[in-house]
Amino acid sequence: VAEATEQRKAENVEYKELMASDGAAKEVLGFAKNRLNKFYNPKLYKAAPKQELTEEERIFANNGGTPPPTEAPGGIADTGVTAFAQIRVHHQLSADAAPAPPPATWGAYQTKDETSNGVISMIDLLIKDMEKEMTEAETGENEAESDYQAMMADAASKRTADSKSLTEKVGAKADLEADLQAHGDSHKATVNEMMATEKYIASLHAECDWLLQYFETRKAARADEIDSLGRAKAVLSGADYSLLQTHARGLLRRKQ
Repeated sequence: VAEATEQRKAENVEYKELMASDGAAKEVLGFAKNRLNKFYNPKLYKAAPKQELTEEERIFANNGGTPPPTEAPGGIADTGVTAFAQIRVHHQLSADAAPAPPPATWGAYQTKDETSNGVISMIDLLIKDMEKEMTEAETGENEAESDYQAMMADAASKRTADSKSLTEKVGAKADLEADLQAHGDSHKATVNEMMATEKYIASLHAECDWLLQYFETRKAARADEIDSLGRAKAVLSGADYSLLQTHARGLLRRKQ
């Protein structure tokens, strides 16, 4: 966009310079044509507008005074044209180059009317060429400006769409980051819970190993404890525990 803008500015400056130079040249040619008409075609001559006198100058002239003289138009050769761009020659002759040779002979003699008509026709042709060039330049300038405005409108639309897309993507990114943070927190909590569960399972496993390791010992101790409780109960019931032991020994000997 910046490059296109700079190019458009340069083209506009070039267009204005061309229009100014061609307009000034057209005025000079028109002035020259009018001067020729003054001498060769008086009917086509257009006199310069008379100077408008102020009220004080009119009163002074009516009383017999001399009105102030009309000021010269000024500009280029008193034509009134103040701006004219000089045409630069692209291919200049070198300093050592010899000047062009003069024409071999003069052309056929022509009367003043024929000469003036030819010069005036040539001026008219030059004026038409300049008008054509100015028209083409104006058309090209309008088309270039139209294309530039269309390109700027497209660029503005694209910037609006890109800005909207960027806003949507930034919002989507923020949502995804929030979801990622939530999933990260959930994952961390799940990992902590899993570690606690594994620790609890390890403690249960250690307790079970201890129970399995001392099961027989505890079973024998429980059996002795039950036997002791039975004997204690029998003693409390009044039985002679020593006689019972002697009778049991006698039976064992008989079986043997």
